[in-house]
Amino acid sequence: MENNDVLGGKGSTRRAFLSASAVTAVAAPLLSGTALAGTSPVLAGQEPDEQLRALLSGVDPDRIKATVLRLTQFGTRHTASSQTDPVRGIGAATAWVFEQMQAIAATSSGRMTAQEQTFVQPVSSRIPVPTTITNVIATLQGNASPERLYVVTGHLDSRVTDVLNFTSDAPGADDDASGVAVVLELARLFATQQFAGTLVFATVAGEEQGLYGSAHMAAQMKAAGADVQGMFSNDIVGASQAWDGTRPDPHTLRLFVEGVPAAVTAQQIAIMQAVGGENDGASRQLARFVQDVAPRSLTDMNIRVIWRRDRYLRGSDHISFQAQGYPAGRFTEPRENFNHEHQDTRVVNGVQFGDLPEFVDFDYIARVAKVNGAALWSLAQGPGTPKNLQIIAVVLTNTTTLSWDRGTEPGLAGYEVMWRETTSPDWTNVIDVGDVTTVTLDMAKDNVQFGLRAVDLAGNRSPVAFPRVVSS
Repeated sequence: MENNDVLGGKGSTRRAFLSASAVTAVAAPLLSGTALAGTSPVLAGQEPDEQLRALLSGVDPDRIKATVLRLTQFGTRHTASSQTDPVRGIGAATAWVFEQMQAIAATSSGRMTAQEQTFVQPVSSRIPVPTTITNVIATLQGNASPERLYVVTGHLDSRVTDVLNFTSDAPGADDDASGVAVVLELARLFATQQFAGTLVFATVAGEEQGLYGSAHMAAQMKAAGADVQGMFSNDIVGASQAWDGTRPDPHTLRLFVEGVPAAVTAQQIAIMQAVGGENDGASRQLARFVQDVAPRSLTDMNIRVIWRRDRYLRGSDHISFQAQGYPAGRFTEPRENFNHEHQDTRVVNGVQFGDLPEFVDFDYIARVAKVNGAALWSLAQGPGTPKNLQIIAVVLTNTTTLSWDRGTEPGLAGYEVMWRETTSPDWTNVIDVGDVTTVTLDMAKDNVQFGLRAVDLAGNRSPVAFPRVVSS
């Protein structure tokens, strides 16, 4: 079925634009290049849904504070600390988080389940003896297309200066009780809601020793064939105060996303280089989506996307998911104070070292939760990212033919072709092509970049898919 007016009516309330061109009633409509160059509208920001606004208004800084303080009271959450002590160590902290997740799941009318995912990590450079590692995972099942998964994590373990020291106090308030607090708060708010896609809220362990908990979780998902269409790691998201004691920008959150994907072959990299697609991997499309659906007007936070897998000398749990080919990014505060990360708690020449709760800004964490919430809500409520998008380059031509698989979500309305100049960092123009699975544009593919996103009847839009080249 073709529907040239698919974004009129209810859908038009989410993004206003002009018709780019008439779509002829053929299998692969030809859109006029003259019309496209002259009238393809510039993108406008997606208007937040009132249901989303109401959800985010429930983010509670006091509950976030209570979570962070409780986690620091376990003394240390080092991966090698006690698994059996009822009050101190990673075992007690894991049991507490699991209790919180179970209580949250009980509010979901059966839609959310909580589990402990446990495995034994063999000896490695930072694991001197085989060690049990446990992730706590709450899954909120989608009701329309539950096969689509969206994951958010914070890591439960903490450390001091010596990564092998599992006995000294390691409060880990910012790194990463702040991220765990975000995950628990989002799970609480989302549990009573219903979404098309499935949401996964997880606290992972073994991060400081080598991302072991998230690596296991991501590998298990890959082995099960899980369609993870977006993942966010929240790691060190608690401090708005910079290293020099100032608060230069307490309303900025960094989002790190890789360029050339980790899980690609040499041939795929060569094709990416040939077409100039280094900035168009799935993780960078996810970041563009986040900027679109989580504006400051909604979250009171500016999202500073950084085109880099992570900071120098550092890494977080999003890397585990990228390694499995999943789009993923890492949220972190804007200017870290390294005196309060990976440090023994002590005072030297009047300077306090250690990851203590007094250096955490709980209102800032609440804003981080709102950014995550806006992104996850928009991903799970909207249609999935288009699959099998291809740009046909079999013969020399000044037109562009795209084809893709139609999504199976109920309420899918159609598709929009995105395009931009190759030098533009973000999509700038949109063409409504309706409910079709192939389109030919009277535009030269040599000159611009093309992408595709899905639109549902409510006007929700998916992240953009970037085409793979078919040359034979």
